[in-house]
Amino acid sequence: MEEKKKTGIKVGNPFASLKHRNFRFYWFGMCISLIGTWMQNIAQPWLAYRLTDSPFWLGVISALQFAPMLVLSLFAGVLVDKIPKKRILVISQTSFLIITMTLAILTWTGFIRYWHLLITALLMGIVNAFDMPARQAFVIELVGKEDLMNGIALNSAAFNGARIIGPAIAGLVMGAFGPALCFFINSVTFAAVLFSLFFIKPYVIEKPPVKEEGIFKQIGDGLKYIYKSEILFSTVLIMIVVGTFANNFTVLVPVFAVEVLNQQETGYGVLMSFMGIGCLISALLVAAFSQTGPKKFIMRGVPLLVAASLIITGFSRSFFITGVILLITGFFFSGIIAIANSTMQLNSSGEYIGRVMSVYSIVFIGSTPLGNIYSGAISDRFGAPMGFIACGAIIIILMIPIYIYLKRKSGKSASIS
Repeated sequence: MEEKKKTGIKVGNPFASLKHRNFRFYWFGMCISLIGTWMQNIAQPWLAYRLTDSPFWLGVISALQFAPMLVLSLFAGVLVDKIPKKRILVISQTSFLIITMTLAILTWTGFIRYWHLLITALLMGIVNAFDMPARQAFVIELVGKEDLMNGIALNSAAFNGARIIGPAIAGLVMGAFGPALCFFINSVTFAAVLFSLFFIKPYVIEKPPVKEEGIFKQIGDGLKYIYKSEILFSTVLIMIVVGTFANNFTVLVPVFAVEVLNQQETGYGVLMSFMGIGCLISALLVAAFSQTGPKKFIMRGVPLLVAASLIITGFSRSFFITGVILLITGFFFSGIIAIANSTMQLNSSGEYIGRVMSVYSIVFIGSTPLGNIYSGAISDRFGAPMGFIACGAIIIILMIPIYIYLKRKSGKSASIS
């Protein structure tokens, strides 16, 4: 009887992390802010596409927003390990508020030009390079290690719940008032996170003091730490592929909606909401099963399911069928993100967690510019359907040598032991 309890699948409370007062304040603030973020995520690429009529230049906007991650995240990781994460978040959320308000005013007054979008995207990317690893590493200070995976999954649920609500509202708002109001709303919602941070007193997580070494030495130590850990390094390899070639929805979906499905703002918003529904279901499932811990076989198998979903999307010509496929894609995509994030944090020492999550930010978000340019260029040349197909195909192609490498590495580890 006792053995069955140990081996059975344990379903827990999917909202367990909300018992922590700190996390409740933070989570509800993020729920409000993320709706605004998703409204801007819909409005910005739509505005860029309408200003240029080019999938390639739309891809450049998305690339610029994520490119600073490649350059700055490793330095940000060192700062996150040194400076209180709450302080970093206050500065980053205030910066987001100012940048988005500026974009809203430019759009509302009619002065908006494509180069304005380039600059604001770059500025948002610079701030996000510091904000993202701080946010990722902040969760453990809100819920502790025992509820960490549940907290990460609930953060993912908030993100993906907003992915349903935000695009739907954005589609209606853009159709009635234009994209400027979406930017205004996003700017105001950043105040919700700032307000929640005021009430948060993070748990003290014991960790060895960071040695007073040069920043490049500290970055190098963090990279060596990841490389020496098989589970961390294998997760990084997989997320490089997923982050680069699966996370191109803001480039592909608006073009697909216009060119293939003959949709306008509202239809585009609904398609993104379909994807959000799949992501939310996945996040809640991960939260419910969080006590069992992240599973290696899921982490390694789901990228192929994401790839297959992308390829199938490229062959769809029906609005409803495309929505259903995007829902399925979102389910698999969100699941692998939550599991990868949990794997990185649960297997990291406290003194390295900022640097570990900065590398996670690079491979998941920082690699996106390459994928944006890749998918945008292919869509520009061959059409949006081929953009989806090409992204799915290259994921499958790149995962094959990764699987071979990981199998050989596991074999060597087994023979040594």
